[in-house]
Amino acid sequence: MKWATYRSPADGKEHAALFEGGALHGLRGDRQLIELIGSSEGLAEAAREVGDDPFEVVPAGDAQLLPPIARPPSVRDFMAFENHYVTSMTAMGLATNPVYYQQPVFYFQNPAALRGPRETVPIAPGSRQFDYELEVAAIVGAPATNVTPAEAPAHIAGYTIFCDWSARDLQAAEMTMAIGLGKAKDTATSLGPFLVTPDEIDGKRSGEGFDLKMTASVNGVLYSEGNWADQFWSFADLLSYASRGTTLHTGDVIGSGTVGTGCILELAKVHGEAEYPWLDAGDQVALSVENLGEIRASITRGAPLHPLTRRRSSSARQ
Repeated sequence: MKWATYRSPADGKEHAALFEGGALHGLRGDRQLIELIGSSEGLAEAAREVGDDPFEVVPAGDAQLLPPIARPPSVRDFMAFENHYVTSMTAMGLATNPVYYQQPVFYFQNPAALRGPRETVPIAPGSRQFDYELEVAAIVGAPATNVTPAEAPAHIAGYTIFCDWSARDLQAAEMTMAIGLGKAKDTATSLGPFLVTPDEIDGKRSGEGFDLKMTASVNGVLYSEGNWADQFWSFADLLSYASRGTTLHTGDVIGSGTVGTGCILELAKVHGEAEYPWLDAGDQVALSVENLGEIRASITRGAPLHPLTRRRSSSARQ
């Protein structure tokens, strides 16, 4: 099944919807998608309700699509594609870190910054090196606490396309402090268009992922081309690691990290910024994953940057 969240043209409210035949079949009432995915029967029962008596049927092309999970409890983003990691490190003249091969690594993102698959994306304030990241994400269904990799797949409600828009110049400055990413990833994360249940793609399973093509284009020019099957750490690994000593809650978003060639940072390091310039206002970005759909975003000017007064160190004032 493919599920979406949209704003109804009839009542202006958010509704969950089953995608079938090129249209969204809305679910009656106020139940959100996050309320349906916590058990194995939730989506199946909702599908029966929609089939018998949909709230409305809206052509997908006309629908105002929201993130499938509009307000997730948390968002984690991993770095599960080795080809992206190795290529990027090599292009920067750096050695790979052996920790990468011992455990998956992630950082937390801002769950309040999610945007739908057709929403505009503003450039982070002050950034001149704005970038996309072509990724997939798993959405947690039933809560998971300290699960094994073998147990983890039962806790995946579905998959969707994920893009954490990145301010690379801000990122470079923040990483010098060795406490993780802050404003570089805080402005926008696009999610959608659908939550695709695992049974829809199980036949494409290959390696640690799925044999599904992933592409990105900017202003109609193909930039990125990868395959989900290249995933080095599987989503079973990622969920198991993320749940270690804690609980993943229904609706939590687990990003894969960037697929090989899946961002301008990697492409510009290998081929040069002249060939792959940073994103600017007016650029049109399309991110596509076979069987999952497409995110299309127009880049807009960001909010103004309000400078802070720089401080002198206490020792310098003495």
